[in-house]
Amino acid sequence: MACHSWSCVDACGACCRLDPDQRPEALEVLSPEQRSIYRAMVGADGWCIHFDTGRRRCRIYADRPEFCRVEGLAGLFDVPEPHQEAFAIACCRQQIRVEYGGKSSELKRFERALRTPRP
Repeated sequence: MACHSWSCVDACGACCRLDPDQRPEALEVLSPEQRSIYRAMVGADGWCIHFDTGRRRCRIYADRPEFCRVEGLAGLFDVPEPHQEAFAIACCRQQIRVEYGGKSSELKRFERALRTPRP
């Protein structure tokens, strides 16, 4: 069985779609302070206000909140360490399918990245 390695793919941003109506499970696990930050980050179109839609990348990637980080998200959902990578892969697949579709170039690039060994 091949070992899958999660990695964010350039010019995707599916996780930057923060529309609370589409992500109720995320809001449920956030603390009141995190929930406030999350809601403040949601733009009128449902996308994060820090997401550059033209270049399709986060403008604050290095300084993004903990809940925007895979490790932080897995921690919020109490996913044990050995299962965090599988959790991240499943979350990305689901969000990419919702935003771009099951046959999208984004999903194909993500699947290809999973098969590519990381250094």
